[in-house]
Amino acid sequence: MAYIGRSPLYGSFEKQPLSPDGSTTTFSLDYTVGSSSSILVSIAGVVQEPEVAYNLTSGGTQIVFAAAPGSSDTVFVIYLGVSQEVATIGTGAITSQTALTTGVEGADTLLIYDSSATALKKITLDNFITGQTELSAAAADDDVFLIYDTDANEIKKIQKSNIASSGDIIKDADNNTKIQVEESADENIIRFDTAGTERLTMDADGKFAFTSAGGGVINSTTVSNTYTITNQNLLLAGPVTLTGTITVGSGATMVVV
Repeated sequence: MAYIGRSPLYGSFEKQPLSPDGSTTTFSLDYTVGSSSSILVSIAGVVQEPEVAYNLTSGGTQIVFAAAPGSSDTVFVIYLGVSQEVATIGTGAITSQTALTTGVEGADTLLIYDSSATALKKITLDNFITGQTELSAAAADDDVFLIYDTDANEIKKIQKSNIASSGDIIKDADNNTKIQVEESADENIIRFDTAGTERLTMDADGKFAFTSAGGGVINSTTVSNTYTITNQNLLLAGPVTLTGTITVGSGATMVVV
């Protein structure tokens, strides 16, 4: 028979019989299926409704019935479509690229995954930064930043408290040597701790005070500085050798004890 236009195309759909036992609800499929609507399922001659009578599980490799088919029922699946392999980007596509040797510029383009559109999209660095809500207050200690870990060669997150000391304290890595300005709220006292012990304080009136665990002021037996004091007082513990020049100017006093 002659046809006007394109000739009809013929094909076939794979059929898979299932063997019910009256209690089993989950069966393995011969093909990986992308959607429950990509198969036609019949039980005892009745076509089953997708996602009501059955669903897919295990990434489309199994079918799960809402109720177990009877052991005497004829059950089969006809594949209307199967899941296809889609090319994915391997790690080599990233790691084989030339490293950026300068800072990222505002017009440079980044790839992001838009979860609302479920699609990969591009965005310039300018839009990535300026499009965000500006932080209107100082970052809190539990706020999180992104950094690049050169040891692990990967981007990681870190809390602000782990990046630097908070604004009212200078401390070492194990927090036992520090200078504090607010040990308690609005106390207006600067506290100096070493090795876990408070040694010295300076109060709101500017008075220095050594604690019972404090020490004293030590000057070297040799002073090499050259300077001038005016309207100031200088106290040195002797004997002391001056290799520099100390000029005692107007209104100044220097005492060596």
